[in-house]
Amino acid sequence: MLHVLVLGAVFFPGLFLLTRRVLASIFKQWNNADLVLVSERCVSTVHALLATSSGFIVVTTCKNVMTDRHWLATAFVWFAMPYMAYDIYAMYLSHWYRFQVKGHEEYKEHSFRTVNMFLRRECLLVLHHIVLLTILLPVTLLGLQDSILHKVNGVIVLFTFFLCRILLFPYMYWVYGQHYGIPVYRVPFHLPLSCTLGNICVLAPQVYWFYMLCRKGIRLYQRERKMRETASN
Repeated sequence: MLHVLVLGAVFFPGLFLLTRRVLASIFKQWNNADLVLVSERCVSTVHALLATSSGFIVVTTCKNVMTDRHWLATAFVWFAMPYMAYDIYAMYLSHWYRFQVKGHEEYKEHSFRTVNMFLRRECLLVLHHIVLLTILLPVTLLGLQDSILHKVNGVIVLFTFFLCRILLFPYMYWVYGQHYGIPVYRVPFHLPLSCTLGNICVLAPQVYWFYMLCRKGIRLYQRERKMRETASN
């Protein structure tokens, strides 16, 4: 799979440079900040389309997505791994040019200070990419799905998903009620109907995805338990 890794390391930065050059030749009035930002977004879109297509192929090809294996699942992880490292650099370039165009003195040249300011502004996003590179991808590639690290990661995913994507909504309603001095159950009737309906539309898929995550976790637990019982017998 090393050749797939090298292919990804060439593909994503190469696509970024090519897109930037093409955009510069078409939109001559754009500055570097515009070119880098749009190029970065284009590459991110391509990555998202490739990931979605790969997932669709794997899901539709496998009869049992819990136990079946598909070569594309592993191959795409190897191919997409360099994207995370590239994207950190591309985000930094976008950050640097954006502040350079605004005339900030610190951004006349690259320095430790500009890198530090970027990391402080994009801390969570950079951390997300680093965790994927150092924990999640090795777990997948090295076959550590049955390790304690994978199980701990699964619990963390469930907790953070519930906290940030589901519990966030009642918390917002509670804060709103505290601000206006009304009980939380009256907040939906105090807000415009369009706001409440919009929140429901956003919350509904989050609840469904959380249900699917829990369902998968239960299946994995039951499968592992059955394997242990079979081994003991």
